[in-house]
Amino acid sequence: MQKTFTTLVATLLLSAGTAHAQGAYTIGEINSYKAQPAFLGPYKKGMELAVEQVNAAGGIHGKKLRLVTRDDNATPGDAVRAAEELIAREKVDVLMGSFLSHVGLALTDFAQQKKRFFLAAEPLTDKIVWEHGNRYTFRLRPSTYMQVAMLVPEAAALKKKRWAIVYPNYEYGQSAVATFKQLLKAAQPDVEFVAEQATPLGKVDAGSVAQALQDARPDAIFNVLFAADLAKFVREGNTRGLFAGRSVVSLLSGEPEYLDTLRNETPEGWIVTGYPWYAIQTPEHKAFLDAYQKRFKDYPRAGSVVGYNAVQSVAAGLKKAGSADTEKLIAAFRGLQVATPFGPITYRVQDHQSTMGAYVGKTARKDGMGVMVDFSYQDGGKFQPSDAEVKQLRPAAP
Repeated sequence: MQKTFTTLVATLLLSAGTAHAQGAYTIGEINSYKAQPAFLGPYKKGMELAVEQVNAAGGIHGKKLRLVTRDDNATPGDAVRAAEELIAREKVDVLMGSFLSHVGLALTDFAQQKKRFFLAAEPLTDKIVWEHGNRYTFRLRPSTYMQVAMLVPEAAALKKKRWAIVYPNYEYGQSAVATFKQLLKAAQPDVEFVAEQATPLGKVDAGSVAQALQDARPDAIFNVLFAADLAKFVREGNTRGLFAGRSVVSLLSGEPEYLDTLRNETPEGWIVTGYPWYAIQTPEHKAFLDAYQKRFKDYPRAGSVVGYNAVQSVAAGLKKAGSADTEKLIAAFRGLQVATPFGPITYRVQDHQSTMGAYVGKTARKDGMGVMVDFSYQDGGKFQPSDAEVKQLRPAAP
């Protein structure tokens, strides 16, 4: 009797699991939640809002979306182990996520080895779609090349000859600096790079860095630091007068994740990429903003939009493919158009990069908080190398 009962329970559990799998598409999401909470807390909320909206609208061909998240501890090895566990135990249909570029590259390689679809939502290194690009990996957010290319016309217009550079010494920072040097030199051949400070990620010695840049007497500074490193650098720079009378061009520093931390220490007049959620008047963004504030009683950050767009992209891909079959999903994502709070985006056939853009403007202070002013949206589709250049940069990817 006991054996029969045990067998019956096992059968029922198996049936329930099968029914659950048949009734949902499961997204396995891997990210550095503990290491980068300022960005990834809002990112997770953006994902949750998108899942709720997709499911409330009937799901995808009658199947719901299910989101399962794992923390990668900001290390490539843990990210790969999480991906293996999500596939083996959770039977996920799609892999998605990552924040840090070196972690994103590890998951890109994993996707190729395991022949599994992977949407790199946030990591910015160009290698994800170029040198290390593969048929299984797509990327949502505008890359280092794209965002730097948005800033370089502004930097060149300053007509400053002597530039100093500060960046986190890992893949994202190295990639951003290499692109900035290349593009600014092309736009302004007489430019000189007089100082370069490469700092350990999350461990910046801000006082020494600020003093080294001050000693170099640059006309302008290009900054790639973010999160806690950015706050420390700004504090020391303000204290030492580093920014007084100097132009600063700064990647990502207009994002509320970082301006909220700087508050009344926000330097004024920096040229930045960011997300001025409080002043975007388009219908698409207003609908997203209203839904986000109603759901979470909070305003969105840049991470919120990235998380939301990532899930909406997967949903659009699954709908177009008609299944979670890897090859069908790859075919669906090539040229896929997705409606987002920033307007429609497209996943390019030639390199699997989306055309999601960013806002470029200047930092200011208002009511004791950092804000962006004089901003405009830059369409990511306009800041790409030529197709011939992409083909050379992405030689191994079909």
